[in-house]
Amino acid sequence: MKMYRVEDKYCCTGQEMYQMQRRLETVLRADCNENSAQGYRVVSLYFDDLADSCFHAARDGIYSRKKYRIRIYNDSLDAIKLEVKEKQGSRIYKKSKSITREEMQSLMCGQCISASFSMEDPAFLFNLAIQTRALCPKVIVAYERKAYIYMPGNVRITFDRNITSSLQIDRFFEKDNLRYPILPRGQQLLEVKFDEY
Repeated sequence: MKMYRVEDKYCCTGQEMYQMQRRLETVLRADCNENSAQGYRVVSLYFDDLADSCFHAARDGIYSRKKYRIRIYNDSLDAIKLEVKEKQGSRIYKKSKSITREEMQSLMCGQCISASFSMEDPAFLFNLAIQTRALCPKVIVAYERKAYIYMPGNVRITFDRNITSSLQIDRFFEKDNLRYPILPRGQQLLEVKFDEY
């Protein structure tokens, strides 16, 4: 049985985010993956088909939809995550696995990689979408994240700042690839994720 997580997102100002962060620090612990007091940097490469179906489904608020992405942290290729995120309203179910740089480059070129024959394997789902929908890389999204966790309910609260995007896919490996702000000036993103309660 799939375990869906609830994921709620809220826009807030920098001041509101600062105030909430100071309060949360007194009761929650910071994510152990952080490499500085400011948190860590997330860079994702999102894939879509020729009709940009994933983008349109998200924009239009379609109840059931999927996201295909490759994600790295702190601009490092030491750990590369391949992820397929399924959404049912505000509930999410994520399939994730580590891949090599060579596998990432193959996927970026529209080539399939080694995978099991399981719908739980994100590599299998990527391969299927490449073969049937011409899945290919479309946009880079990057931001700075500060995350807090609370073990009961598997609660995770994240503060995402300086959210930017770029269509220059060939510069995904570059730390200083050209990106443009997504949200209006002064707006940041708060996410609350949890399992059962």
